Amino acid sequence: MEVMMAHALAACELAPSTGEIKRCVGSIEDMMDFTTSILGRNVAARFTESMAGSRHEVMLGTVKGIDSGRVTKAVSCHQILFPYLLYYCHSVPKVRVYEADLLNPKTKVKINHGAAICHIDMSAWSATHEAFLALGSRPGLIEVCHWIFEIDLIWTIAD
Repeated sequence: MEVMMAHALAACELAPSTGEIKRCVGSIEDMMDFTTSILGRNVAARFTESMAGSRHEVMLGTVKGIDSGRVTKAVSCHQILFPYLLYYCHSVPKVRVYEADLLNPKTKVKINHGAAICHIDMSAWSATHEAFLALGSRPGLIEVCHWIFEIDLIWTIAD
């Protein structure tokens, strides 16, 4: 429990990266207040429906670019392990957000619906960030896209 609480505190107290706006929130009301302070009142929650397909081969079905796939603003909220509900919410500049159906590659049957975010400008990120290490690249050269876990949310301006 002590390690979990120390991790949560460290995440919440970490200085924001260049252009990032962040806040740790302990209620849906606080999450909405933070989100609407950045995006305005007309927002939509994007999320991954379940863990179906995790650790298995999947195929992309229909892909929808939020705001027609243009670079946009979004607020991502990631649940942090803590004795009560706690989310690390942040908005970083220059992102694209997508939703996609995930299919069983053999049957082509939909098994999940997921949300993903692409970070367009990563020039200010550390060269030792896990994304660069995993992809064999460095800041300023690539976009990094990732799925949103089922317990996390991406808030966008509603279509």
